[in-house]
Amino acid sequence: MDKNFINFHILISHSPSCLNRDDMNMQKSAIFGGKRRVRISSQSLKRTLRKSDYYHRHLGESSIRTKRLSDLKGILVERLAGRFDAVLVLRTLALLAGKDVGAGEAVEGDAVAPWAVEEVAVVCEQVKKGTEQGLDDAKLARQLKGEVEALRRALASGVDIALSGRMATSGLMSELGKIDGALAVAHAITTHTADADLDWFTAVDDLQELGSGHLDTQEFSSGVFYRYASLNLSQLQENLGNASREKALEIAAHVLHMLATEVPSAKQQSFAAHNLADLAMVSFADIPFSFANAFEEPVRPGPGGGFLKPSVDAFHKYCHRIRESYGLDDRCGELVIGDFQPPIGVTKMTGLETLKAWVRNNGGE
Repeated sequence: MDKNFINFHILISHSPSCLNRDDMNMQKSAIFGGKRRVRISSQSLKRTLRKSDYYHRHLGESSIRTKRLSDLKGILVERLAGRFDAVLVLRTLALLAGKDVGAGEAVEGDAVAPWAVEEVAVVCEQVKKGTEQGLDDAKLARQLKGEVEALRRALASGVDIALSGRMATSGLMSELGKIDGALAVAHAITTHTADADLDWFTAVDDLQELGSGHLDTQEFSSGVFYRYASLNLSQLQENLGNASREKALEIAAHVLHMLATEVPSAKQQSFAAHNLADLAMVSFADIPFSFANAFEEPVRPGPGGGFLKPSVDAFHKYCHRIRESYGLDDRCGELVIGDFQPPIGVTKMTGLETLKAWVRNNGGE
């Protein structure tokens, strides 16, 4: 039987780093179980995925997220040159944004919104037909409201919008472009308490005889992070213009790959915390569920030190208890590095590609 939700559970251990900072240049944190944990925000993780080379190779061009319509119009005119003339592109953008983008001064939208070039191209085609028919903006807008399905199909080239959703507050985009996100991503937190270290760093001036040219501080820490995300397959299919389940599962396999391998780029030139996941579990289920409460009581170091082994053990124990207590009829597959045995009912995978193939095969059905 098909399950509508895919739950992704990732344990990834990061060496000393500062992967996500706040407005005070301090690493982000959260209180969980009454204890401080280091945090990587869901916004940071989602941007990391959609801006990765892997995304570009396998899912295409990511959306352009901006409220700077003055800059966006130049990009759209350039990308769509040879298909539509500049006047047509600007009319289309004005209708979608509800703003006079032809104005000489800077024009901004009401909020940062994601724009997919091919989605705009679909609307350009309709605007071109309406222009040839002599329709004014009001009549053209009414006609465009019937093109929602075509816009959804165009999001095959803007998968990140189909995954993360879009809210628009003005213009036709507020009616045509609203999309409920299919992928829910949690803030990643350490499975244990984590105190920050402080790096006093200097920038040496080669032409200065004594001392440094610059002295500053930077927080950093290390830890085992729990990443969780849930994918609503039927919502993803709808967002892509009623795409097939096979298409949605293909995207899900790529989401798994990125969650297990992609790391935010912040301060990486200084810390190089390019770490891969130690555990990746995928669950096909009837409901979304997180296993974050496995770490509500912070994990303590094992006898020989280290947080990874006790984190995996705590995760496995909690997973077994929840699945047994609630009678969850889910299908689970897991890749885990090291000498660990998955909980009862969880299929052990030999590698990430094997787990991805299992996802494409609808959880081994």
